[in-house]
Amino acid sequence: MKSGRQQAGFYKEMWKCIKDFGHWSGEVWNRKKSGEIYPEQLSITAVKDADGRITNYVGSMIDITERKISESKIQQLAYYDQLTGLPNRQLFRNRLEQDIKRVSRKKSSLALLFIDLDQFKEVNDTLGHNKGDALLVEAARRIRKHVREADTFARLGGDEFTIILPEYGDEPSIDRVVLSVLQEMEKPFDLGVGAVGHISCSVGIAVYPQDAESIEDLLKHADQAMYAAKDAGRNRFSYFTPLMQQMAREKLELKNDLRYALSRGEFEVHYQPIVALSSGRIEKAEALLRWNHPRRGQVSPAQFIPLAEEFGIIHELGSWVLSQSIAAVVEWRRQGREVQVSVNRSPVEFDKDDFKWPEMLASANLPGNAITMEITEGLLIRESGQVQSRLLECRNNGIEVSIDDFGTGYSALSYLKLFDIDYLKIDRSFVQNLTEDESDKALVEAIIVMAHKLGIRTIAEGVESEVQRDLLLSFGCDYVQGFLYSRPVSASGFERLLKDAGAVREFSETLEG
Repeated sequence: MKSGRQQAGFYKEMWKCIKDFGHWSGEVWNRKKSGEIYPEQLSITAVKDADGRITNYVGSMIDITERKISESKIQQLAYYDQLTGLPNRQLFRNRLEQDIKRVSRKKSSLALLFIDLDQFKEVNDTLGHNKGDALLVEAARRIRKHVREADTFARLGGDEFTIILPEYGDEPSIDRVVLSVLQEMEKPFDLGVGAVGHISCSVGIAVYPQDAESIEDLLKHADQAMYAAKDAGRNRFSYFTPLMQQMAREKLELKNDLRYALSRGEFEVHYQPIVALSSGRIEKAEALLRWNHPRRGQVSPAQFIPLAEEFGIIHELGSWVLSQSIAAVVEWRRQGREVQVSVNRSPVEFDKDDFKWPEMLASANLPGNAITMEITEGLLIRESGQVQSRLLECRNNGIEVSIDDFGTGYSALSYLKLFDIDYLKIDRSFVQNLTEDESDKALVEAIIVMAHKLGIRTIAEGVESEVQRDLLLSFGCDYVQGFLYSRPVSASGFERLLKDAGAVREFSETLEG
């Protein structure tokens, strides 16, 4: 029984094929006696007599409903994201190739949007992966509202989404789509059972063929634009520019150079004095890594430390800085001068189960408190077993712990007590406006009082003037560090500072006066 889904032309072609070749086979929609329409594999063969005349036709029909269901499931698994139901990376790539061919023929353009959710990791870490999945589903639903039927909206994986806008018209029309998406992501996400997620998103935009002539370059440029939006502060969008490609190339070159910098002897540890306000003596120092690049000169740690973390070389660098700091402490002690050195430990280093600080100190015959471990506030908020285990191991071995840049991150006071912190380093951003900004003055004084109540000593960073120093002294700050005393210097330069008794005496006399 005919389903009515095939047009008359379909049957006309079918019978023409049977007449010309004596056989036809294909898929049709048919109808059961109950009225249900179903897919069917149909084969029709013409039967001829001895004279070559058609005497009858033999039809073979197979219900292929189950096969179609299986094929649909396979296609869904192969081409669609199982969480959000959006096209996956494979289908996205196929559609992008088709759209590029289409706009190339028409000599028009298409825009590719890369969307990355900001702060999504924090939602996963604090609320759990089930809530994170719920947020991704809701984020996909919200974005889909602003995508046309002709566009492709896909999930590449994790918290990364893409939108293909074929024949988008003009730049303002792209901006409207992107701004709508940004506004949607700013709204709170109700994740159930009182859980609320707060995120934003960063969007990178590349246009074909203006920004790239190949699919690979278009993908790469949209990705670079997205990272530029993140670097600019997140919750915004950025169009690709040729400068981004140049910066990406320089970053790659720098990353390649970083691979061999340690073996080539291009790194050096410098030490910045930390002075005790009560005595005016240099009692501590912070170890700071410097990269003397053979062509670029001094490369800023702000440039190469994130690269080292991304590249995985941070573990090797961290061990090297520690070994250099231990060697310096041993030498200074041999000269009769006890100085405690603070060594920064990257959060990435905590992810590796390879903590050798106690063994390295013991092999140098140094007590645990010869070295201080400096960590960031954000590390404490993780509440990971790895972090807790490492900090407990530090305490058991006498290694003191300092929180760097206090006041700029989470500043969760409960963690100070939970993790048995020894020092708080007040960030330079508060110290630099100490004499002009009353709120900074109040904050610094409050941090010092709070820390002392918890039995924690304080170190003020970025001290550059005597007025700042005197204010910190009046607040009861324990230690100060900054250009007022010295810039970071080499190990030999630091030895000269330790031996310069005149400078120490002059500083002490200033305090007494």
